[in-house]
Amino acid sequence: MNRRLFLSTASALLLTLSAGPIAIAAEDLVPGFNEAAAAGVPVLVHVTAPWCEVCQAQKPVVAKLVGNGDFASMKKFEVDYDSQKDVLQKLRVQSQSTMVLFKNGKEIDRSIGVSDPAEIEAFLRKAL
Repeated sequence: MNRRLFLSTASALLLTLSAGPIAIAAEDLVPGFNEAAAAGVPVLVHVTAPWCEVCQAQKPVVAKLVGNGDFASMKKFEVDYDSQKDVLQKLRVQSQSTMVLFKNGKEIDRSIGVSDPAEIEAFLRKAL
């Protein structure tokens, strides 16, 4: 019985991951997202939760980078894991501490559970 549950869960996860990058529909993913995407600026959507220790470690690193230096034009949108389930569904996000990176309105990469400042910076550089 456990094997069937594992296989069905793994299959669902693989289908989600294999669906590829997403492009956001006409309505805003979050307020201001479409405007930023239309302006051609890199966009970071950061899914966080107040109880998530990894999220709390990511926040100051992201805050220090986004909007400054090489990342001056990047826009950041925070999504609350507990209360914005509709956004999570659109993004196909299943975990807090997820960062989704967009360029020209299309997803180019995502990172889950990374809190190392150098890794976060390298991740954000992919959108420049």
